[in-house]
Amino acid sequence: MDNQQQVDQAKLLSPKRNTSNASSIEELAAEQLAHFGIDQQSDYGKALFQAASHLYQTQLDVNAIWRITGDTLEGLSKENKLAYFNAKKFLSFQIAKVLDTLQNPFRATYQSMNSQNGSQISKSHYPLFDNVTALFSATPVIVRTATYVYACTEWVDDAFQGKEFTHQIYSRLLNPTNISLANAIVDLEAGPYSADYLAWNFNSGMAAIDALLSNVLGHGDVLIVSRNVYGGVYQLLHDYFARQNRLDIQLEWFDGYSADEFEIFMQSVKQKHKARLEEHAMHVYIESPCNPHGYVLDIAGICEIAHREDHLVMLDATLATPVLHQPLQQADKAKRPDYIVHSYTKDLCGSGATTAGVVIGEGYRMFQAKGDCVNGYDWSRTMFWDVYYIKGAFLDSEKAFDVLNGMKTLEQRIMNKVINTQVFSRFLASHPALNVNSHALADHPNAAIREKQMRHGWPCALFTVDMEGAGLTRDAFVRFFDALEPAFSHQVSIGQNNTIILCPALTSHSEMAKKEQEKAGIHLTTMRIAMGTDNVKELLAHFLHTAKLHIDPVLPGFSQQFMSGAELDELYMQVCMKVCQQHYGSGASMQTLLGQNAEGELNPDSPKELVEA
Repeated sequence: MDNQQQVDQAKLLSPKRNTSNASSIEELAAEQLAHFGIDQQSDYGKALFQAASHLYQTQLDVNAIWRITGDTLEGLSKENKLAYFNAKKFLSFQIAKVLDTLQNPFRATYQSMNSQNGSQISKSHYPLFDNVTALFSATPVIVRTATYVYACTEWVDDAFQGKEFTHQIYSRLLNPTNISLANAIVDLEAGPYSADYLAWNFNSGMAAIDALLSNVLGHGDVLIVSRNVYGGVYQLLHDYFARQNRLDIQLEWFDGYSADEFEIFMQSVKQKHKARLEEHAMHVYIESPCNPHGYVLDIAGICEIAHREDHLVMLDATLATPVLHQPLQQADKAKRPDYIVHSYTKDLCGSGATTAGVVIGEGYRMFQAKGDCVNGYDWSRTMFWDVYYIKGAFLDSEKAFDVLNGMKTLEQRIMNKVINTQVFSRFLASHPALNVNSHALADHPNAAIREKQMRHGWPCALFTVDMEGAGLTRDAFVRFFDALEPAFSHQVSIGQNNTIILCPALTSHSEMAKKEQEKAGIHLTTMRIAMGTDNVKELLAHFLHTAKLHIDPVLPGFSQQFMSGAELDELYMQVCMKVCQQHYGSGASMQTLLGQNAEGELNPDSPKELVEA
């Protein structure tokens, strides 16, 4: 790196980063002192000059560390990765300690300028004095502020252009806690491809979906939508985006689940809208697993077919969570969706105490600095500038922290729900008069895709069952349903720790016309069950007692047609053992983690540094 390149890198720390004429680090330091009116020949000026010079040099050294890390990380042994990580961690503490040391003269100077009397007696202290130690917090800090202190004019100018991320300007746009959550969900979803993706958090799942559709759709576009979507999404699409006086989006509802079915449907849609598609685009919006039945679609296959003809794919993967399915980790990029949406409100948070949502997409589609154009995609089209920056549906720090906290227990909660789902759905399916729509059942039409696509072939914890075959009157069904409390919670959400049951026809999908409900397989007696982490045996017992109380009097012997208690005990233990073996047996072996072969010797294919160690 020549001198000019070094100066250009160091300039990032200068208060005149965009207008500096300095040609060396010494000139940058002198220019900085002059900018703030400091005499370089004074004792204070000499000390400040040395400190500034060292910081400019440190900027170069840290950039070198970053460059070397990028060049060598993939080939490092586990031992060297461990050493590098802890060395960098301690360096971070050293830099923070220098900043903390600086606070003493900083505070003294500030205090000397203010006399605490008269009308100024309650004037606040300067906030920067107290925030350095927050760097050492073991959990993300809840940053409760609307605005932020900025360094200087040129730095904040860059911030408004999207070129300076340490200046977050306003919490409606960016907030440190919010950003921590965005990083966490990208790491969880994209894994080894995390560097290619970016996330924006919103104050609800519907706000995230609205932002995504607003960013992607243009007036008159065609949108293929999977049939079984959340009722609120149906309403948003049908009552807003599809209206002629709004965006006039042409909606085409896809009833299938396989890639073959999608290809046939997509070609029929393209033929139907051939004239329109000469001037407008076509996109795909799918929900998998879908609401209310929990069916899964062949995501990789659908994405590959859509991308073959340059159509964007948007996926609502709320019910899968990254535990059951990680579509962004497909090695073949063509098989990945372009965007993923999650409602944090559900399993990711898990507590039921927070409403929040997120959109994940490739970095260049989500954010670029003003004036940039990456992959032919202009900065003005990115989600940040096109929607997030202007609509204000941001996620506040308290909610972001709640979601981050909930994500710590996500894996164990999902495993528990998988066990409960398999047991409860098989219990219900043992009754001849019940129609159970759960791909947890081996003979279900959706089971093959579930087995192929989901981690360990595990099912979604959402499914439906209807009692149409029992011939119950409305009154008998309603009395039975109302008595399912308190073991089953009568709530309108899903993905909580408690098991939630509702009638979609009367609640979550009531926005649909009766004809549309029937197309979606929803009847009056359809019950949507969102399994929680409860003791599933207690749920089974309560369900049976309720059936004896309210159904047996009108249909004698109804409750006797389920599996017996002994059969249920055996089923429960079988499922628990299988799921636990799948989960705990899927981790890397100790030999793999230690880089050893079957004989306990170092694997000759291990990196050179590991063999030498």
